[in-house]
Amino acid sequence: MNDDSSIVRIAASLREEAARLRPGDRLPSSRELVRRHGVSPVTVSRALAALAAEGRVITRPGSGAFVAHSVAATTGEAADLSWQTVSLGDRSVDDAAVAGLLTPPPEGVIPLTGGYLHPGLRPSKALADAASRAVRRPDAWALPPLNGLAELRRWFASEVGGGVTQADVLIVSGGQAALTHAFRALSPPGAAMLVETPTYPGALAAARAAGLRAVAVPIDHDGVRPDLLAEAFAVTGARVFYCQPTLHNPTGVVLSAERRDQVLAVARAAGAFVVEDDYARYLTTDAVPPSLVTLDAHGTVVHVNSLSKITAPSMRVAAVIARGPAARRLRAVQLVESFFVARPLQETALEFLGSPAWRRHRASVTAELAARRNALAAALARHLPAGQLPFMPAGGLHLWVRLPGEVDETALVESAQRAGVQVSPGAIYHPAEPPSPHVRVTHIATAHVAELAEGVRRLGAALDAQLGRGSR
Repeated sequence: MNDDSSIVRIAASLREEAARLRPGDRLPSSRELVRRHGVSPVTVSRALAALAAEGRVITRPGSGAFVAHSVAATTGEAADLSWQTVSLGDRSVDDAAVAGLLTPPPEGVIPLTGGYLHPGLRPSKALADAASRAVRRPDAWALPPLNGLAELRRWFASEVGGGVTQADVLIVSGGQAALTHAFRALSPPGAAMLVETPTYPGALAAARAAGLRAVAVPIDHDGVRPDLLAEAFAVTGARVFYCQPTLHNPTGVVLSAERRDQVLAVARAAGAFVVEDDYARYLTTDAVPPSLVTLDAHGTVVHVNSLSKITAPSMRVAAVIARGPAARRLRAVQLVESFFVARPLQETALEFLGSPAWRRHRASVTAELAARRNALAAALARHLPAGQLPFMPAGGLHLWVRLPGEVDETALVESAQRAGVQVSPGAIYHPAEPPSPHVRVTHIATAHVAELAEGVRRLGAALDAQLGRGSR
């Protein structure tokens, strides 16, 4: 008899039998199937393998074959996936805040949220030209050095300055991946990690996914307060402080030069690392103090610098700068989790950064940021006078708006969206209960300034409606 037809015949018979049984029930043994069908053990084994590939059967060496839990789905019944709740345990990964920031608004809704340049402001043609040149290189699809192309690491080192060398740089897949690798490398699950409050929701999500407990440290007009940072280290025993010293997200605050030295001194005294998220390095419009890593001679700072904010969302190329055993741990974590950044993407970044288009793009974005920030502030003053701007940032993409204490922040964000404008609720930027209602308003996601002003007008009308005032 033809083996293939025997396999098909036995598989069909077992498929019918499995449909009559309950998930977890045992099927006849291989010996019984050999006797019943008059075939070899190899033929029976292949028939069972075919059903296992369909998800109908689970084979357990030494125990036999059993009806899989997914078989119900093939018979039109609803699959019972409740068993996964026990297997997964009580740890969860909350992606709601990050997904909300990355999801485009519905048609007709003006985006006053988001973290990337509007498509019209991105250097898309220059990036396409760079990619075209990059993939024509003979080794474009070869395995790259595991810590990144030497030329790209050298470029990031020279950008940061302050004694940072190519050997200190690790190329990773964007700023979010850099934070994930850093948090996993520097803190064990269950440990506390200090963060500014408010802070970037993606960092909070990454910390929680790594099993860390985010502990808030307040900021003021000059950045994080060193006295409270020292107290938080003492109380929690944390060994990591995550911060954005330049154009802090969401407030736009810049950590003062004096406090930069104080933060490093506090961290060194605590034997702790400072993860410096320098996401806004290329988004400043005014002079800012040097990066923390340039002031650090003891390996305290783990520095992150990304290209996606200044170029395009899919330019997932970032650098992590670290020294000593921490650098070795970071390289190991990245290698285990994701191997390396795709070489064509690294080569594209190199081509673009080495071209005149990079310098022209930076200059045009800097001018656009200043104009949009000023236009957004003026629109808020006109259409949202009940809101306050605690900080006027020296660049960046956002303004942080404090709302009157009686405002229901969640209801405002929802009603604003119904009115045709999307903003970010302040609560997602806090690791604990927020002290007062806020919204973060982005100026770089709209097509033009006129659309920006219309979005603020809609937001103001939604706030007036909640406060029981007439529309402006």
